[in-house]
Amino acid sequence: MINNWPLAGRKTALRQRARIIGNIRQFFNGRGYLEVETPHRIPAPAPESHIDPVPSGKWFLHSSPELCMKRMLAAGYQKIFQICRCWRGGERGSQHVPEFTLLEWYRTRSDYLALMDECEVMIQTLAADFGMGEKITYQGQHINLTSPWERVTVEEAFRRYARISVGEALRQDLFDELMVREIEPRLGVEKPTFLYDYPSERRSLARLKKEDPTVAERFELYLGGLEIANAFSELADAEEQRKVFESERETRRSLGKEIYPLPERFLAELEQMPPSAGIALGVDRLVMVLLNAETIDEVVAFTPEEL
Repeated sequence: MINNWPLAGRKTALRQRARIIGNIRQFFNGRGYLEVETPHRIPAPAPESHIDPVPSGKWFLHSSPELCMKRMLAAGYQKIFQICRCWRGGERGSQHVPEFTLLEWYRTRSDYLALMDECEVMIQTLAADFGMGEKITYQGQHINLTSPWERVTVEEAFRRYARISVGEALRQDLFDELMVREIEPRLGVEKPTFLYDYPSERRSLARLKKEDPTVAERFELYLGGLEIANAFSELADAEEQRKVFESERETRRSLGKEIYPLPERFLAELEQMPPSAGIALGVDRLVMVLLNAETIDEVVAFTPEEL
């Protein structure tokens, strides 16, 4: 008889993970959100230079349910959430697995600042459900969850922690490297940190600020130096979104990466989407923090190497 001891050893963590996911559903159901399920296989992903979709026949396994969920907003849905499996090629490490679980939620007539508030309340609620009170401990760091959480602009974070300004980092193509090496480890250490107002060059699918179009209405949430969530005030201009996609495709081409077809149905319906905000939160990583796990391997049933 062969006993899979690593899998057996995760029994407690997986029970706690199931409880966390159940509490997430309870939170959103209690706030009037509709839980939805969108297809995992799609004909065209959002072309992003740093994300490599996994092929599935002539289609792709989605790296996020974002495109389909925004089409639902355009069709008249107002508050929706989804907990689903997603795939990204080449992602494996102590904090990454190529198949992972995302929580995404979207609200019409809302913006990224409102999502910061809601995200804060949700995680506080989950921690309270586990009897953690106002503080959690993650890898030796004591994180105070009481409101208000820290909010720091990207520009300010570069001034505090990086050796050069955000503008200079972009000019030298060092933005991502400095984020990973010098900034992210210092975020969310004493209190959770919302890093917001990303430079327009890193806008992704976010809209630009009317009062300052050099930055996008985007934020990421950090707990204990670990990125937990990524959120936008959503861009609803199809022509502008097409330009962003084309720019990303050119970047992929310059890097020698595969070029994907554009999601034409998404672009065709985008103009019908009302002002909205959306957020993607890594469930595996959130479970890591709440359970004080050192690696993502401790909170998933199977790692890729065990299959």
